[in-house]
Amino acid sequence: MRPISFFLLFIALMPLLPLQCFAVAPEGVPRELARERAANISDVRYRLSFKLQPHAATTPGHGELRFSLQTVKPVLLDYRDGEVLSLNVNGNTVPVKAENGHLELAAGNLRTGPNTVIIDFASNVAPAGKPILRYEDKDDGSEYIYTLFVPMDASMAFPCFDQPDLKGAFTLTLAAPTDWTVISNTNVERAETGDPGLTVTHFQETHPISTYVFAFAAGPFRKVHESPGLPGLYVRKSKLPRAESEAPQLQQTTVDGTRYLANFFAQPFPFPKYDMVLIPGLAYGGMEHAGATFLNEESVLFRTAPTHTDVLNRDLLLLHELTHQWFGDFTTMRWFDDLWLKEGFAEYMAYQTLASLRPNDNVWKLFYEQTKPAAYAIDATKGTTPIYQEIPNLKDAKSAYGAIVYSKAPGVLKQLAFVLGPENFQNGLRIYLHQHPYANAEWSDLVRAFEATSQRSLSNWADMWIRRRGMPQVDVHWSCSNERISTFRITQKDVLGEGGVWPVATEVRLSYGDAAPALLRVELKESSEEVPQAAGKPCPEYVFANDEDYAYGRFLLDSNSQPAVMQQIGGVPDLFRATLLWGSLWEAVRVTELAPTAYVSLAEKQLPNYSDESLTQNLITRTATALHRYMSDSARAPFVPGLEQLATAKMIGAPEQGLRIIWFRGLRAFAETPQGRAELRALLQGKRTIPGVELRPLDRWNMVTTLIALADPEADSLFKAEQQRDHSGDGLKYAYIAEAARPDAKTKQKYFDDYLHNPARPEDWVERSLGAFNYWNQSELTEPYLKPALEALPQIKRDRKIFFLVRWLNAFIVGQHSPAASKQVHAFLDASTADLDKDVRLKILQELDELDRAVAIRAKYH
Repeated sequence: MRPISFFLLFIALMPLLPLQCFAVAPEGVPRELARERAANISDVRYRLSFKLQPHAATTPGHGELRFSLQTVKPVLLDYRDGEVLSLNVNGNTVPVKAENGHLELAAGNLRTGPNTVIIDFASNVAPAGKPILRYEDKDDGSEYIYTLFVPMDASMAFPCFDQPDLKGAFTLTLAAPTDWTVISNTNVERAETGDPGLTVTHFQETHPISTYVFAFAAGPFRKVHESPGLPGLYVRKSKLPRAESEAPQLQQTTVDGTRYLANFFAQPFPFPKYDMVLIPGLAYGGMEHAGATFLNEESVLFRTAPTHTDVLNRDLLLLHELTHQWFGDFTTMRWFDDLWLKEGFAEYMAYQTLASLRPNDNVWKLFYEQTKPAAYAIDATKGTTPIYQEIPNLKDAKSAYGAIVYSKAPGVLKQLAFVLGPENFQNGLRIYLHQHPYANAEWSDLVRAFEATSQRSLSNWADMWIRRRGMPQVDVHWSCSNERISTFRITQKDVLGEGGVWPVATEVRLSYGDAAPALLRVELKESSEEVPQAAGKPCPEYVFANDEDYAYGRFLLDSNSQPAVMQQIGGVPDLFRATLLWGSLWEAVRVTELAPTAYVSLAEKQLPNYSDESLTQNLITRTATALHRYMSDSARAPFVPGLEQLATAKMIGAPEQGLRIIWFRGLRAFAETPQGRAELRALLQGKRTIPGVELRPLDRWNMVTTLIALADPEADSLFKAEQQRDHSGDGLKYAYIAEAARPDAKTKQKYFDDYLHNPARPEDWVERSLGAFNYWNQSELTEPYLKPALEALPQIKRDRKIFFLVRWLNAFIVGQHSPAASKQVHAFLDASTADLDKDVRLKILQELDELDRAVAIRAKYH
């Protein structure tokens, strides 16, 4: 037995509330209902069949649900949005009693032990807002249908127990047009002729899986590069030529990743087969259905000229979704409050795997660049949450997704691996998976596994890093006497001012220029601790308290180190270390300890010297952010011409193709003056080319969007020329996105109405256009939409997929930078205290923090 935290004890002792406590069927799936069902229901099996027809607004379905009951009592099945046509329970036809998205099965029709429920139903199919989605390929008129159920939308497609800890074995039958390909979680068992023009495909039964990872896709997909031993790869037929060239690398990365992960976890791939299906317009980068991952087509088949870093990011996407086959599908979190158990581990293990597969690509540097800043930015806000997020009802589970789960959790896992050591960390994961095959687990189960391998208590570590929100700011205080360190102390404080002391393990670097550094491993357990091993060492040029990025928190340079780093950063030979130091300087800008003009000036000076793709991209992005968000027009103007000229020169003359592409993107980011816009026009008109780089359609449309947003006199003619040039379905989407950037009130009103009132508009069209609508130079024009955008949040939360709400808020709130806009958002929060869902309020606070920072930075450095 081991000690358990108070929070875990409280959860463990909460009573299971019987179903009868609900006077009416509740909305969503409350945790109490889920616990009651999980305690009483077992041996769940689904036999499902759907009839898919092109252009149909619904699909007829038939379901046979078998389950065992420990105790006879009323049972609620989850089904919302569709229509139940007939209901039979244990051989008896019964009336349908539907309420708040549930079907009540009366106790009188049930029995202890096995039960069988047979249901005929009709579920909706639509381009957006539904779990069964239709995509029409504008290139050839073909149609594709696919499912997307996470976190609890399976119950919009078929009656089920839509909670992750009631896993079931699924047997699926699909009737679809004969020229369509159908893919699901398992292999095809047999296919036969059905109604005229239809083929009926029967799939093998799955292992026990959660409802949200059951899936199917159908349409004229083509299987690409079919080879023994390689995972299946499917793409819509109009993209087959593009996919053929990419398929070998995609499949080989997946094969190599499978081999690595199976060995790392000491657990073979847990499902009979693995397919990857490229889905156009998928709302996420990927979705890890057991045995059949769906991937966003644009994330895999690049629409812009790709850099090597883009390819690495694609590999990370493949490996993230692949890891989920173990962490998420094989062993699943019991409830979505432990969402990080699948997402955080999938992200961390994607980098771990890639670092092994690509040892020369500085993968842990990329990990820092692409996870830590996003996590720190959220964790410094009053809208942050713990990694473990209480989800009282699964209808609110969408809000658990975000940077805390995807970025902080893997950052904290890297810290834990440093604390435990790599062998103990790996063995803990092995124990955890082996103890919960095709089952569910909680964070406490993982803690016990790590404690067993490391022989150390992790109770306090888990309470602070997993159960508590926020992060520490770690500061170093040092002084020298006679060129030797006389005092050296490390302190920490809660960035939110809510108290608490985090256990922090880090490596402190004392830098001595060309001489070897001193590296000190420090485990900080109090709010302030002396570091005795530093005493008497030579006085360093600068100190950095998170060398190698093992720790999680805000690490600012002290008052002695910051000027030294700014003077020497161009000569730091180690790219990972230089990246960490640049990150610390950027954090200093965000907390108003470094003027944005000083950062931009330093970046402009040092950028020409860097040949690393991701560091260069990082600096360009932050420089553009400083220019457009943190600096007034008058402060920005002197920098723009020089940055435009630098981008143009590097776009043409950088030695590596990837760098030329990145500087081309930088030109788009910096372009503002007539000279900068002229360079973009020259690229569009073929008067200027980038050596060795063939611009792709989205590259061209992005330039058109920039010119429209900047009201370039030739923007309209270039827009029309691009429409004539690109007649593809993607071209229609990119044109829609480009026009959202038009700087006129009529266009903004038209688009805002379309966002909220056009259910036929694909969600990815809307999401991709939000940045153009709120272009950086149009804040005065878009400010009138700030309050309506906030008022629309209940609709957004209800109708849109995961991540959309955050991106909506980011576009409309972070697109502003004035005190008046900040006051509007604060006033909205004050006025809606009683009406606003807690999770939505937190998301607003997350984005409001960046607006308030912009206001504060502008006020201090005007």
